[in-house]
Order: sequence, then C-alpha cells, then structure tokens
Amino acid sequence: MSSCCSFKCCFIFFNTIFLASGIALITIGALQYSTYSQIGTFAGSGLSKIAIVLIAVGVIITLVSFLGHFGAFQDNSSMLSCFICILIIIILLEICAGAAFYIFRSRTVLLQVNSGINIQAKAVVHIYNPSTRHAIDRIQEKFSCCGAESYTDWFSSEGWKNHDAVPDSCCPEKTEGCGQDKEKVFKKGCISAIKFFLLKNLVWVGGVCIALGITEVNCLRNQP
Repeated sequence: MSSCCSFKCCFIFFNTIFLASGIALITIGALQYSTYSQIGTFAGSGLSKIAIVLIAVGVIITLVSFLGHFGAFQDNSSMLSCFICILIIIILLEICAGAAFYIFRSRTVLLQVNSGINIQAKAVVHIYNPSTRHAIDRIQEKFSCCGAESYTDWFSSEGWKNHDAVPDSCCPEKTEGCGQDKEKVFKKGCISAIKFFLLKNLVWVGGVCIALGITEVNCLRNQP
C-alpha cells in the first residue's frame, strides 16, 4: 500500500512538472506571437509559424498531462497505459526535435535560411508599402536596428521617398523627424539582429527539448 501510494505521489509530481512545461510553451508562444509575426513580415512568412508550433506543442503536452492526472486520480489503468504510450512518443519527439534544432545549425541549412531572410528583408525595405510599414517599424524599434543590411538601405528605397533621412523608428529615442539626423540613428541592419534572435531561440529550444526528454526518461526509469 505504501509503495503504491509512493508511486502515485511520484507519478503525480512528475506529471505536474510535465503539465508546467506544456503551459510554459503555450505562454512563451503566446507572448512571442506578435514578434514572430512581425519577423515573418520582414524576413519571410515561414518564420511567423514558430510561435504557432510552440503553442500547438504546449496544448498537446497539457492535454496529455491532464489525461495522466485523471487516470491517476481515478486509478484507471487504461488511461494510465494510454498516457505512458503517448508520453514515450512525446519523449522521443522531444529528443529528436532537440537534435534536429542543432542539426539545423549546420552550415548548409543555415546558409539556405540566411539567403531567404536576406532576399525577403531587402525586398520589404525596398518596397516599404503601407501593408508592411507597421511591422518594419516595430522590428526596427524592438531590435534596435535600421534597414535590411544597414541604415543606408533607406537611401535607395522606392517606398521611402525621403532619401536624405531614415524612418523615425530607426532612432534610439523616437520623436517626430528624428530620422533626419542620420548620425544619431541605429547603424546596424535588421538582418543580423533577427538572425541572432532566431539562433539564440533555436539553441534554447533545442537544449530544453533534449534536457526535458532525458529528465523524463530518468524519472520513468527510477519509478518503483
């Protein structure tokens, strides 16, 4: 009886951590959704789906965790068996996803992504049409950058008519007309800032997936 109670308590504790990881993914995805949407407008629509994937994975983990909790409290062996099978699949997917994130950093794939981001970013700055202006301005403000490769991209932009200045969103302290003073605007281009942001998140997500998968395997192995 004591052993059964101990197993049940450990199971519920582990499942609570599992639930927390799902909620954390949903929260991160929701908080970062607007940022990734703006990045998608600036550097390619595929990037905007990253937040949606995080939310979807978080929802799946949360639902599976609720299944485990319900089965544990109801002492339903069928539900617990189903939960464990799904959990094993998720653990394998987490480890594979973590490995894939690091493989994704390989030179060949990274160069392909770089090329796509470069082309898209240069195009939206050059066109600078009304449908993308808000997203471009928000990206420049958020990442403290200006233009695609540098602030000088604005000097040849067809959508930006004042080639003697840059948009006010390029200013460290945004005020009306501040972009006229080119000496006081951000010099760094947004392409490098976005790549650093994505790479940092890539490493973080990959590390978390691998760590979570290994932790879950150890927890299951050490259950009495």
